[in-house]
Amino acid sequence: MTVKALLFDFDGLLMDTETTLLESWRWEWRRHGLELDPAGFFADHGGDANGPRYAALAAAVGPAYDRESSHERRMAYRAELNAALEPAPGIIGWLDRAAELGLRLAVASSSPMPHVGAMLDRAGLRTRFEVLATGEESAHKPDPAVYLLALERLGLPAEEAVAFEDTAHGVAAAKAAGLRCVAVPNPHADRARFAAADLLLTSAADLHLDAVLANLARHADHLG
Repeated sequence: MTVKALLFDFDGLLMDTETTLLESWRWEWRRHGLELDPAGFFADHGGDANGPRYAALAAAVGPAYDRESSHERRMAYRAELNAALEPAPGIIGWLDRAAELGLRLAVASSSPMPHVGAMLDRAGLRTRFEVLATGEESAHKPDPAVYLLALERLGLPAEEAVAFEDTAHGVAAAKAAGLRCVAVPNPHADRARFAAADLLLTSAADLHLDAVLANLARHADHLG
């Protein structure tokens, strides 16, 4: 069936906000003379996973730890890092070509709208997307709800759209929604966990969008 829309995850896919998240936490640990162990830092679900992270830092620092000031400090530092971010390599080329092909565009993210919208505005990308579906409106990935919401707003069946993801739980959400899924793992993701993706790339710069869509079509024909 003809592809009519592309649905993009946000964090780690359109922009590498996963790295700025990790770096903000490393920075806050170092303020206390400590080193963060990155093993297990990234959750296997979308949405806010900071509760256990603050609990771990509090346990490491001891009674002197003040979570509120720590949070404010870390968020201010992360905002500085995010302000310097550009769209991930190859993303603008994909979005430009999608516009030339007349494809409709959506964002389907477990993150909240204030974060997604502000980052898209800062990067000059928000007007490119017809639909924004975000985490405060639905269950978080790997639940497919946010993808189903985006499809509902587009008025399209899953067969007429393609998802783009950077995490294994994001791929699981897309596939559970009935979507074909292109995976571009973020720098902190284990590529061995992306077997469910229909196409696995190292970067959005790896393939022209036409080649991506042609590859998906061949994959569908093979499965058929």
